[in-house]
Amino acid sequence: MAAKHLGWAAVLLLGMVSTAQAADAHFVADAVTVNGHRHAFQVFVPRDWSADRAWPVVLFLHGSGERGNDNQVPLKQGLPLWLKEHGDDFPAVVVVPQAPADTVWSGEVEQAAMAALDKSIHAYHGDRLRLYLNGLSMGGYGVWQILADHPGMFAAGAVICGGVRALDDMPELKVYGIPAHVDPYAWVAGRVKSTPVWIFNGSVDDQVPPAESHAMNQALTHSGDEVRYTEFPGVGHASWGPAYATPELWPWLFSHRRSSQG
Repeated sequence: MAAKHLGWAAVLLLGMVSTAQAADAHFVADAVTVNGHRHAFQVFVPRDWSADRAWPVVLFLHGSGERGNDNQVPLKQGLPLWLKEHGDDFPAVVVVPQAPADTVWSGEVEQAAMAALDKSIHAYHGDRLRLYLNGLSMGGYGVWQILADHPGMFAAGAVICGGVRALDDMPELKVYGIPAHVDPYAWVAGRVKSTPVWIFNGSVDDQVPPAESHAMNQALTHSGDEVRYTEFPGVGHASWGPAYATPELWPWLFSHRRSSQG
């Protein structure tokens, strides 16, 4: 009788484990500390996540309107919002850091984003050969910044209405570290090296001029790197809507894989 009861207990335990492994997709709040400052972030955990295998990981960088310290506003725009509506079958972990008010994705804020990515890779069995980068607007600038600062780390990236040079109404928004008296786009393209990038922009964007994306597309094309460029006719700044609605985006991104850890 005891053996029979043990058998049923094992079956029950197995059922509990299976249920845990079949959990719905969800977001988990977390934080890292950099230079003594706490930086919060969210992690999208895909449906049926388990520790039995390694997972692709996407680092998403939000725009200027989602800055703050509540760790909630970034979930209301861009990729996190898209995941809430379409993420049931999304096959990757997504890390969503939040930049504090009046900051951009450089310096300590960039360090915090990279620390959040590293912590999530460890916590959710991320595959370091399948790391991806996506950002919109200020976050698009952040994608170019991180690709330039960490060449060869990411398997591929997607930049939505981002740029390199400072904007007239937001002079602090730019890619930092570019030497004086050089072509900034060629310099960034040289740092990006062979990381495949898909660039998106609206044709009538009056906040981040399409000329920024045109210049980066031209620089990457000239350097012989893999780059795609999609411009949406008649679309303004909010080009992330049609970008995330592009069916080929995620299959293209996830088709890339780094060849080694080096």
